[in-house]
Amino acid sequence: MTRPRHVVVVAGTGTEVGKTWVAAAVARLLVERGVRVAARKPAQSFEADDPTTDADELAAATGEDPFVVCPAHRRYLVPMAPPMAAAVLGAPAIHLADLATEVASSWPDGDGSQVPDLGLVELAGGVRSPAAEDGDGVDLTALLAPDLVLVVADAGLGTINAVRMTVDALGSAGGTDAPVAVHLNRFDGGSDLHRRNRDWLADRCGYRVTTDLDALADVLRP
Repeated sequence: MTRPRHVVVVAGTGTEVGKTWVAAAVARLLVERGVRVAARKPAQSFEADDPTTDADELAAATGEDPFVVCPAHRRYLVPMAPPMAAAVLGAPAIHLADLATEVASSWPDGDGSQVPDLGLVELAGGVRSPAAEDGDGVDLTALLAPDLVLVVADAGLGTINAVRMTVDALGSAGGTDAPVAVHLNRFDGGSDLHRRNRDWLADRCGYRVTTDLDALADVLRP
């Protein structure tokens, strides 16, 4: 199986922090710069009447088929953590090894000329949200063996605690030793709180922190 030259897991400090928006926006920017980008969403759950899904947004940014980004059997029409949604719907149980194998076998290869420069794999929810019956986002990240983990966080109140807890979870027993970058979404340079949060995470915690897409693209570009 062919692996992208650089694999980045896109994680979040929780739901609604903008993981998909950030991943799609930076993917689009990198594609415009000539980088071959592929995106994957191992499993997703959503309301039946949602006009677009996370996979649709990622596919629109990378030019891929949405059902390659997230296969049909991993789309669950109940807005819960994927293994919970699968149980509600009576679908087969989700297992981590299957998700990791499906992602690994889905990357384009051809004669080698189609190997992505960058592969983005977006998790569902926060890193401790259930990803399968036998593990959470931390466990799935470890199986994916990324070159980098991008933690997307809100820029406002509570973000220092949320980011530190997320990074600690990723490096806990059984987790990953991949380097971490932090992106503060919805950052307002005019907000004293946002600036102080950024500086604390960078200066006190030692994280590589970005607040705009151009800087993030530089971090992610292989």
